[in-house]
This record gives sequence, C-alpha cells and structure tokens, in this order.
Amino acid sequence: MGAGFEVPEVTKGKGIGKGKGRKHVLKKRLTYAAIFIALIAAFSLAYYILQSSNQNPDLTQLKAAIIDHLSISQPNQTFVQTSTGILKTAGFSVYYYAGGGHKSDVDFYRDLPKRNFKLIIFRVHSALHAGGESDFVVFFTSEEYSSGRYFWDEYYGRLVICQFNVGEQEKYFGISPLFVKDAMNGRFANTIVIVMGCDGLTYTTMAEAFDARGAKVYVSWNGPVGATHTDQATIRLLQNLYSEGQTIEQAVTETINDVGPDPTYESTLAFYPSQAKNYVAPKIMSGLTLSVTEIHRWTLERKKELHI
Repeated sequence: MGAGFEVPEVTKGKGIGKGKGRKHVLKKRLTYAAIFIALIAAFSLAYYILQSSNQNPDLTQLKAAIIDHLSISQPNQTFVQTSTGILKTAGFSVYYYAGGGHKSDVDFYRDLPKRNFKLIIFRVHSALHAGGESDFVVFFTSEEYSSGRYFWDEYYGRLVICQFNVGEQEKYFGISPLFVKDAMNGRFANTIVIVMGCDGLTYTTMAEAFDARGAKVYVSWNGPVGATHTDQATIRLLQNLYSEGQTIEQAVTETINDVGPDPTYESTLAFYPSQAKNYVAPKIMSGLTLSVTEIHRWTLERKKELHI
C-alpha cells in the first residue's frame, strides 16, 4: 500500500531545481532592465546638459574669483593655495587677481557682474566712510587715485578716495555701495560674495547693494578684523560650504565656533540677507560625471554577479 503513495526524493529535488532556475532567469532579466534604464537615463541627462552647455557654457562650469588687494601689503600664499585647492576640488575654475596694476582697477569692478562668477572672495582692504546721509563701507581698488579721471562717479559718490593711513601720499580709488548699485554693468547670477576685510557688515548698505545687483548672499565681518584671522576663518568657511556641503547659516556658525571671533577686535562673521540661511552652495556639474561613473561601476558589479 505504501508503495503507491511514495514520492521519490529525486522528484522533489527536480521540482525545487526548476523553481530556482526560473527565479534566476527572472532576476537576470530584471537586472538587465535596471541596467538598461539606468544607462538610458544617465546618457540622456549627459546629452541634455552637453546640448544646453553649447548655448550656455556656465551650466557646466563654476567660476570663482579671488580678488587679493591685500597681496600688496599682507601677502599670504598659503591662503591662496589652500582656498584654491578647496574650490578646485568642488569643481570650480579659480581666477586669481593680485593687487597692483590693472587687475582689480575701477573698470574691473565695473564689469565684475558680467564675468559670471558664482563665488567672489574679496581679500581687499576696506574702510568705513563716515559723514553725509549715511555711513558705509568702501572697498579699495588697485587703481591709484587721479583727480578727474572718473569725475561723475566721484561727483555722485560712487567712487571715493581711500588711504591705508591718514596722511599717506599713496591714495586709491574706492568703490562705495552706490557704485555697486548704479555703476556696475550686468547682474550677478546668485553669486556668493565673501568680504574678508574690515567692517563689511558693520552696516548693511554694501550688502544691500550686492543683493540688489543679484548676489545670493553676502558674508563678512561686523567690525575690524586682522589679516591672519580672516584668512583662517575664510578657509574654514570654504571648507564648510564646499567640502561639508553646509547651509550658509551652518557654515558661518561652525566657522565662528571653530576659529572664534577676532582675538583683538572681537568682531564676528555674519551674512545678509537672513533669508539665505538655508542656501547650499552649488558644486560643479562634475556631479554628472560622478553619477555616470557610479552607474558604470554598478553595472559591472551586477554583470559580475550574474557571470555575464
């Protein structure tokens, strides 16, 4: 009687084997489909960006400027190399403008918005201008003062005379908030502006002018600051923004937590406007290259698993 109902073990084994085989084929087909979809998506995105970049090269290129008027009196090559390295790692093309000559003269500042920088670091001398209807900060240019050269800009208060120390013979043209507001050509494209000099945010008039001209956020000190301290703080700020990917508020807060206020003047970093606190600095479209690379690596791993 038992013989009629006995199921040989080998029969069970064959049934299970067929199920495994079907599952393996299904898994392979699903993996093929996932690979195909991922590759199509990646290369479609690449094609779209490359086509768009032919019409607008700035879609695939981030440019940063370091305007270093302090290189005349307080050079710091370590700062230049370190900050440049951080930005290049984030995918920026970095343009360095040393003090002296015509590299950062009045006309350079006038056309600055047209240069399409996403980040501008002003390592420049700055000073408070007192008197008149309001107090404001001015930025030194590298152009020595010459009476009458920019008559109307002086007349309307867009340019002022700057000196390192009162009584010195050497004088420079300085740009006021009115210059940024009324005399610059073009508009900034959501540019991050970092002003390393003194008193950049003691008053908000300069920050307001950059904001009106299209800058995304303006970061500076709310009082005097020493060159060594602002160099250290700016490097940390760049690391927080571009290496750590922090928001503006997080990056500024973490920078001050790490390096502290200026040890002599007790000034601290701030930013304007407050609405930019959650802004995250952009990185280069090399993220696309990374994505395609990761997809290719993932594809190879899947093929290896399936022995194909």
